[in-house]
Amino acid sequence: MPSTKQNPIDKENLRQVIIDFPKQFKEGFELAKNIKVRGDFSSVIVSGMGGSALPTEVIKLYLDENDSQKKDFNLFANRTYALPKNSGKNCLHIVSSFSGNTEETLSSLQEIIKKKLPVIGIAYGGKLIEICKKNNIPCIELPFVSQPRYATGYFFSTTLKILANARLIKLDEQKIIQEAENLKKEILKSESKGKNLAQKLVGKTPIIYSSDKMRAVAMIWKIKINENAKTPAFYNVYPELSHNEMVGFTLPQSKFHILTLMNKSDHPQIQKRMKITTKLYKQKGIDTSLIEIDNSSVFNSVFQSLILGDWISYYLALAYKQDPTPVRMVEDLKKMLV
Repeated sequence: MPSTKQNPIDKENLRQVIIDFPKQFKEGFELAKNIKVRGDFSSVIVSGMGGSALPTEVIKLYLDENDSQKKDFNLFANRTYALPKNSGKNCLHIVSSFSGNTEETLSSLQEIIKKKLPVIGIAYGGKLIEICKKNNIPCIELPFVSQPRYATGYFFSTTLKILANARLIKLDEQKIIQEAENLKKEILKSESKGKNLAQKLVGKTPIIYSSDKMRAVAMIWKIKINENAKTPAFYNVYPELSHNEMVGFTLPQSKFHILTLMNKSDHPQIQKRMKITTKLYKQKGIDTSLIEIDNSSVFNSVFQSLILGDWISYYLALAYKQDPTPVRMVEDLKKMLV
């Protein structure tokens, strides 16, 4: 049984935040139950950055794998200061900023207000909530979490509820809540696996590979390693990487460890490419780990994988004696931009 004692390096007790993660889904549905915007929407654009934008990629993956549950609409992530061109009256906008002060997101919100487009806000605090209240824009106020990247459950469930309230998807809340309860039982079981994998990464640059379908998961693993362990990490997807990137490991210029996320629901040829590429890398002296993803449901495939990535990045941070929660370089950048 893993220790329940807080590690002195982990000053904000991120370990407990990871353990408490599953409760966010039920709470998120409740927070968004009365949030509605009228309209016949053919697209949805979520404007956000960093941890406030990550859930959009997860939702796209989730809905693509549950295609029968949604109407014909397009979901886009907007990660810049201005709206994309496909943002007219038949588009529902969601502006998402945990801090409420993300300048790119606030810039998009001002454009939305100027154009009088339908919009909903999601934030913990800051200017976003103030602007929404001033302009009578419906806004979901999230509970506090130590960092936006650990509010994924809130963003995921509130956004799904918004889409359901707009009649864009059919939402089985109870099924997701039950899956979240099951997820709670698996968290501590995966902790030791994540800790062991983290030890293999010490002194190496992690590279995460997945199928293109699971791109969002690989990207989030990369981001969690960057922000928690304060070390470079990269990701790529099959089959594209086996047409170019793998050749670069003919002459590796550093120490790498390849983490390949393999889902049995991936195309058989993708799985074959993963296994063969792993063998070829080992022949070149590249450390590799082939990790099988739970494929009992898309919820499990995504969130069990994300929690394993949380544990890997958490214990890699401790191995490097880094407090996993703060992102001081990001905060320094924000101060210099003012």
